[in-house]
Amino acid sequence: MIGWIRKLLGTKRRTSARFVRVPLNVRAKYDAAMTTEENRRHWANVDYLSANALNSPDVRSTLRARSRYEVANNCYAFGIVMTKANHIVGTGPRLQVRFESKLLTDQIEASFRRWYDRVGLAEKIWTATVAKIQDGESFLIAVTNPFIATDGVQLDYRLVECDQVTTPFWSPTPEQPVDGIVFDAYGNVQAYHVLKEHPGDATLVSSRLDYDVVPAEQVIHIYTKYRPGQARGIPEITPALPLFAQLRRYTLAVLSAAETAADFAGILYTDAPPGGEAIEAEEWVPVELERRFQTPFGITACERQEGRAIRSGIILFQTPFGITACERMTSRCHVATRCVSNAFRHHCM
Repeated sequence: MIGWIRKLLGTKRRTSARFVRVPLNVRAKYDAAMTTEENRRHWANVDYLSANALNSPDVRSTLRARSRYEVANNCYAFGIVMTKANHIVGTGPRLQVRFESKLLTDQIEASFRRWYDRVGLAEKIWTATVAKIQDGESFLIAVTNPFIATDGVQLDYRLVECDQVTTPFWSPTPEQPVDGIVFDAYGNVQAYHVLKEHPGDATLVSSRLDYDVVPAEQVIHIYTKYRPGQARGIPEITPALPLFAQLRRYTLAVLSAAETAADFAGILYTDAPPGGEAIEAEEWVPVELERRFQTPFGITACERQEGRAIRSGIILFQTPFGITACERMTSRCHVATRCVSNAFRHHCM
């Protein structure tokens, strides 16, 4: 009855406000995740490989060879590697013992120092550090050296280049090592496969498949693990290898430009009409010219700067100051070249 009256009178029933959830079309994204025509070529070499698959034996071998070549031929790379190794190692570690008996403390420290000097541990640690930076990793194997007679301690460490730590075979088994390193089910290193001879040795006599299985307790593997699960290292200067090559090209280009600017030039003028007979001219006065003879000061200064750069392990044109100095010398070469050209033209006319 009440409902019929409401309909007749046109009254509306109060309703409570309700919030209706309307789905929104959210388009959230990252700029770095977008692939456009401008950045398509830049991200063309992106992959989704694991750490060990990415650092395969072939890839690491190529990186090692290029890194060694660049360090051996680029003063920048050589100076970086040497500076870091010297800063890390210095004169080597030193043992400090704290006992109540000073006599016992001095005896232990002196004994360790004698063994330390006898095995040449400082040099081996320094070489291992250089190999870690240049090759990406280094290995030290604990051995018994019978020729060391220092208080009865015959412990010694043998340096092994990372090229020798590899597995020369492949078998589809769960115990398949990761290029020379055998792991257990929990990720612990169990053993290393070390070739008896270096694979790049020119006097290789035995088979390349001959290797020794060295327990993990006797091996010190030095490398930087950049990703979880990474078992082998890569050179620390890997990102800079293309830049080092460009730097050497730039240095040679600047030097070639300076040499070209220092060369002499001459211009010959004649009043004879085209196709006509040449008129008699006075005898020319010979002018003896030598290559770049007009800029002895610039060449001497350049040689002094290059010598200082080589001695310090850094090539020329390292800093903006060096480039500015070279530009100033180049401008002097241009002025001297114009002077010689004018003198040469005066003698020829």
